Amino acid sequence: MKFEDLLLEIGGFGRFQILILFILCLPRINLPMHFLLHNFLAATPSHHCAIPHQAAFVNLTMEEVLLISIPREPDGTFRSCEMFSQPQFQLLLNSSLQPENNSIIQHCQHGWVYDHSQFTSTISTQWDLVCEQRGLNQATATFFFIGVTMGAVVFGYLSDRFGRKAMLLLSLVCSVVFGMLSAASVSYSMLVITRTLTGVALSGVSLIVLPLGMEWVDIQHRTFSGVLTSIFWSIGNMLLAMVAYLVREWHWLLVAVTGPCLLSIVCLWWVPESARWLIANGKVKQAHRHLLRCARMNGRKDFAEDVPLTTYAQRIVLQWEHKKPGKSYSYISLFRTPVLRKISLCSGAVWFGVAFSYYGMSLNLTGFGLNMYLSQFVFGIIEIPAKMVMYVLVNRVGRRQSQAWALILTGLCIGTNVIIPKPFTSLRSVVAIMGKGFSEAAFTTVFLYTSELYPTVLRQNGMGYTSFVARLGGALAPLVFLLDEVWRSLPEVTYCGVAVCCGSVAFLLPETLNVRLPEGIEDME
Repeated sequence: MKFEDLLLEIGGFGRFQILILFILCLPRINLPMHFLLHNFLAATPSHHCAIPHQAAFVNLTMEEVLLISIPREPDGTFRSCEMFSQPQFQLLLNSSLQPENNSIIQHCQHGWVYDHSQFTSTISTQWDLVCEQRGLNQATATFFFIGVTMGAVVFGYLSDRFGRKAMLLLSLVCSVVFGMLSAASVSYSMLVITRTLTGVALSGVSLIVLPLGMEWVDIQHRTFSGVLTSIFWSIGNMLLAMVAYLVREWHWLLVAVTGPCLLSIVCLWWVPESARWLIANGKVKQAHRHLLRCARMNGRKDFAEDVPLTTYAQRIVLQWEHKKPGKSYSYISLFRTPVLRKISLCSGAVWFGVAFSYYGMSLNLTGFGLNMYLSQFVFGIIEIPAKMVMYVLVNRVGRRQSQAWALILTGLCIGTNVIIPKPFTSLRSVVAIMGKGFSEAAFTTVFLYTSELYPTVLRQNGMGYTSFVARLGGALAPLVFLLDEVWRSLPEVTYCGVAVCCGSVAFLLPETLNVRLPEGIEDME
């Protein structure tokens, strides 16, 4: 007997499953508020070198002081990272005659002055992470995703070893603790350490929420459940724009996006452990209790009272044990057999491309001519119709084709914006929004697709491995922005190339549309 057969008997998608999915959507809302927080936490407002006061400046306006103290860019704006070694008073007579002697230009010597009209404070203004320290600013996002990467490995193993619910609770509690410590950071080092640990904790939430919900849902509603859960990521995207607009001080912004984890911890009380995991690990009595609750909530009272569910569960256990006598699985198991090896290598490449291009677009809110708060909000809105379209496509054309073309089109949209001239802001914004929609469609599909590719005994290990690879992509994505010093369009070209190549790899994966979830490795081989 397959577990899906048992689910159909007790109700594969009733009030019980809807309640579970709704509760699990609460932590899902919180994830993008941390994953994309770098846009506002580390935002760099316009700035220029601080000019020390001199007696010669007494009768000059601030504009005139800047004019004689800071060189200008070709477009007439003041440079952010350089100043004159001595005031150039001749510029008061003719400001268009910028000195050609670079020897009188030096880096900022006395700190910076920031424009606080948009942000009260960010980590950039707090610790002067600009100019030569710009790399440290981008590195805060990289350190966070390094934490997420480590968490993917840790929680992928632990949730298969100790259960989905217990590890989800642990990750939520740790997210609150380290999130609040981040808000209380008194140095850049402390912020980096606490944000990295926050990433580790949130990785558990990201990794466990979807499989825990999916393992309670029947085959027919699997796609709907995956898309429904992912919509709440988009809602979190939009909420981040609203919260960041209202809270302009970085300490309190961290508190505001961490607080909702407390609600998720409370609501998790009503979420049961995965009966599929319990049965796979021989914990039949606990599985029976949850299955009985499911049957009653879904209106299958006669079945719950008359049919001994324990017998069904034991038969499933015996079947699984016959397939895998005394075996324990690890990440190495993902590469031991030919079919699993191919799936693991290809899905890893797809996940890398999806995350790399998604965060490449999501962390570049100012590159398309829109206000950054509006960009964040619009990027969140466009994800919802993208998910709706993918809900239809993955059931009509299949997971594989949907995954491949969504990622390839993401790369083509990014590449198109390299060609479109900067003054065409409206056109660039439209193409960027389309690219963001394709990017989210690729992300929505890859979560669903991957959870169907791996057998139950390795599902969380598989999700942990692919999430690890994805977070490597997420960690590298912010650093790629620094390549604009080599060539202005090099970051976009890089995102485009990786997305198209990784999207093409998806064609090598097997189709899983309307296929039973494999229970053991033998089901796949």
